[in-house]
Amino acid sequence: MSGSSDTNADGSFANGAVTLSISGRPMPVVGPARMYVCGITPYDATHLGHARTFVWADVVARVLRHVGGEVRVCRNVTDVDDVLNRAAHRSGSPYDSFAAVQQFYFERDLAALGVHAVDHQPRAHNHIREVIALTQGLLALDRAYVRDGAVYFRGAGVPSRAGVDTEGALRLLAEFDDAPEDPGKDDPLDVALWRPSTSGEPAWPSPWSSGRPGWHAECAAMAMTTFGPALDLHAGGADLRFPHHAYEAAMAEALTGVRPFARTWFHVGVVRRDGAKMAKSDGNLILVGDLIQDHPATAVRLMLLTGAAWSEDWDYSPDLLVSAAERLDRVHRAAGRPGSSAAAEAAVTRALLDDLDVATGLAIAEEEGGRTARLVMNVLALG
Repeated sequence: MSGSSDTNADGSFANGAVTLSISGRPMPVVGPARMYVCGITPYDATHLGHARTFVWADVVARVLRHVGGEVRVCRNVTDVDDVLNRAAHRSGSPYDSFAAVQQFYFERDLAALGVHAVDHQPRAHNHIREVIALTQGLLALDRAYVRDGAVYFRGAGVPSRAGVDTEGALRLLAEFDDAPEDPGKDDPLDVALWRPSTSGEPAWPSPWSSGRPGWHAECAAMAMTTFGPALDLHAGGADLRFPHHAYEAAMAEALTGVRPFARTWFHVGVVRRDGAKMAKSDGNLILVGDLIQDHPATAVRLMLLTGAAWSEDWDYSPDLLVSAAERLDRVHRAAGRPGSSAAAEAAVTRALLDDLDVATGLAIAEEEGGRTARLVMNVLALG
C-alpha cells in the first residue's frame, strides 16, 4: 500500500482510496478495476500450474474488494487452438464438444479451490467476428499483411519492447507454435492473426480464407471486446509473458494507439516438479482433481498461496501439502480465540495490499487470532 490512508476497524480504507502495490509499483484504482485473466486452453485436466495462476488472480480480486474496490474480472477460454484440436481429434470428438467437457472439469476444480466466479468468460469461438475486425484494422494501418490466405502481424519491434533478445524470441516463438520458419512471413518475428484451415481443422469464412484466428489475436480481441482499449491489470502465468502477452498487447496498442494496454502485469511464477516446469509433454503433472480426493481443497489452496511469493517459481513436493494442512488447522484454531485489535486487522490489510504479502498476513493472523484470523480466512477464502 502506498500512502497513509486511514483505515476502518476491519482494515478497509475510510477515504475510499484503493491502491494495490504489485512488484513495488502502486496501482491506484478509481472506479471499477478491469482485470483480464489469461484463461485455459481446455484440452486436458487442471494441474497445479493452472491452479496457482487462477488462485493468485482470485486473491488479487478479493483483496481489492476487501478494501472497498469494485473489480470486474474477465477470464477467457481459448477453445480455438491447434493443441486442443489435436487432442479432440485423438479422442474422436468435435473440437467444441471436447472443449466444453474439459471446461466443465476445469470450472469444477476451480470452484473446489474457492476461486470466485468471474464476471465475463468469453470463448474464442464466439469472437471470430471481432478477430476479423481486429485483423482488418491492423491491415488498414499497415501493421499487418496478407500472404496466401494468411494474415501476419508485423512483429519486428515486439521482442525488444518485451526485453527479449532476437535469439530468445525465435526460440520461444517456435516453442509456442508461432512458426518463425514459415516461408510466408516477411520477418520470422511476425505472427499470424489469421491462418487458412486444412481439412479437419475448425474454419470460419473471412475476407482472406476459410480459416481460424491466431492465439494472440484471440486474446486481444476478447479483452478489447470486454473492456475496451486498456486494462488495469492483466494476469497470467509467467511462461506466457513472451510471446503471448507481448504480442497480444502489441496488437491492441497498434490498433487503438492507447498505451500501455495493461497498466499492471501480474505474471504468476510457474510450478515445477523435481526442478522441471510442470507440463503434460514432460509427464510430470500433478492434477488438482487427484489432490482434492485425498486432501481438503482449502489446504491445496493454502499450499498454492504459501509455497512461494506469487511472482516466484515454485517446486511442488507432497510434504508442502502436509505443512499447508497443518497451518490451515492452526489458523482455524486461532480464529476461534476471542479478541483481536483494529491495529492488527489494519496491519493484515496493509500486508495484503503490499504486493499480496500473504506470508505476513498469515503470521499476524496466527499470532493475533480472533477477528484478525477470521478476516484473513475470509479474504483468502480459507474458511
